[in-house]
Amino acid sequence: MRISLWSVGKPHEPYIKAGVEEFTKRIGRYYKVDWQLIPTPKQSAVLSEMDLQRKEGEIILEWLQPDDYLIALEETGKQHRSEELAKFLQQRANESRKRLVFLIGGAYGLSESVLKRADHQWSLSKLVFPHQLVRLILAEQLYRACTILRGEKYHHA
Repeated sequence: MRISLWSVGKPHEPYIKAGVEEFTKRIGRYYKVDWQLIPTPKQSAVLSEMDLQRKEGEIILEWLQPDDYLIALEETGKQHRSEELAKFLQQRANESRKRLVFLIGGAYGLSESVLKRADHQWSLSKLVFPHQLVRLILAEQLYRACTILRGEKYHHA
């Protein structure tokens, strides 16, 4: 199974980059993993929030493969404890999923078309985090889930 981490926006800020790279490397011990940064549409500054969401959604839907399992990070999505996330990953692996795509939307969130396509909507927290920080939290939580599945000491329940 491959894990693809997608984020709409600019490259990782320096204060985030090292952490994202470290946890991505650690996830790589368990699963094939990659990051895809989806560029914001041209002239995004002059687009309305809704038009920007729609254009980003069109790009995302073009990038997705029919058999991708899409997990949309969405503030109204289901929250998981770390152990539940580990179980969720294991269930997808047991289903022989080729690729899990974890998607972080743009500044105004994800379009309705993307949310409808999503197989699962996941909320990291009821709190609002800076976009770049969500990338780091996502990578760390996926690594934590991997260590839980292997019974390794990183996670202390």
